[in-house]
Amino acid sequence: MSLVTFQSPRGSVPAKGAREALVRLNAVDLIIVAACSIAALVLLGPGRWAPDSLNCAGLFAFMAAGPLVLRTLESYFPRNRLLRVVADFWLLPVAVLTHGWLTPVVDTLNPFLRDAQLVAADQRIFGFQASVVLAHVVPPWLNDVLMICYYGHFVWPLVLGFGLYARGRTSASAEFDEYLLGLGLLFILNYSAYSLVPAVGPRYFLIDSFSGPLQGTLTPLLDSLMRRPPFARDCFPSGHTGTTLVVLFYAWRFSRKLFWVMLLPGIGLIIATLAGRFHYATDLLCAVPLVMVVVGLSAALTRAARQRESERAGRSVPADAILRP
Repeated sequence: MSLVTFQSPRGSVPAKGAREALVRLNAVDLIIVAACSIAALVLLGPGRWAPDSLNCAGLFAFMAAGPLVLRTLESYFPRNRLLRVVADFWLLPVAVLTHGWLTPVVDTLNPFLRDAQLVAADQRIFGFQASVVLAHVVPPWLNDVLMICYYGHFVWPLVLGFGLYARGRTSASAEFDEYLLGLGLLFILNYSAYSLVPAVGPRYFLIDSFSGPLQGTLTPLLDSLMRRPPFARDCFPSGHTGTTLVVLFYAWRFSRKLFWVMLLPGIGLIIATLAGRFHYATDLLCAVPLVMVVVGLSAALTRAARQRESERAGRSVPADAILRP
């Protein structure tokens, strides 16, 4: 699914047998280039005062340049499978690494925590704080199970992605493109929400409401690992919930067997966002409309790209290929 196509310099050489090197950027590439470029410009402009802003601006710029460089190299070396795989999965390092570079972006756009407002929203909507209630009813052994499920956030998106990518059929390629576009939109919109509504979550903000740390055999270790990422104002909306729902949605559409395999661990992952004291219930609630917007946009953009490809293919038919009776 290519949304932008342009000809690299080699294609303009009028030598005999010269091959046109076409650089094709798909929707995910454009999203990565635009989002990372905007983040870099924010840090070079209004956010240049923030600690580590110039360093993070350079890293965002590097990520923005990735699709442009990789797709250009791919056009020159179309048989190099490694280049294609790295270009197709460039969203992976972008999603993982840019999360840690959000601190100066949030410092610039909204340095004030919104936990108090989220706590108040939970009280108005539900009448209680879900993480505090679950702390009294979830036994230690179930904490272990839920925390293991929580780490599935780093596994299931890759499992479905590699599964769709490995099929190698035209239809599977279209499915992979739409799935990757959905994930790309989710990450970009989710990180934007983190920047506008920063919050640290119940494990920090409501610490006095808990009688002690999470109990379990593996839970203390797994919980401590989630306290190490450099950026911790990532509550609203719940990215773990949003990612899980997106993966479940596309698994239902494209890989029904995998859907049934990950359904219970996915439900456990969503519950763990509350039992593990990472999120407010409002974070989970607001992840649902975000997912609906993401899958809707992904479907619309995919249909538009396919229509454009069909029209391009129709225009490319040579005149002498038309058969007349």
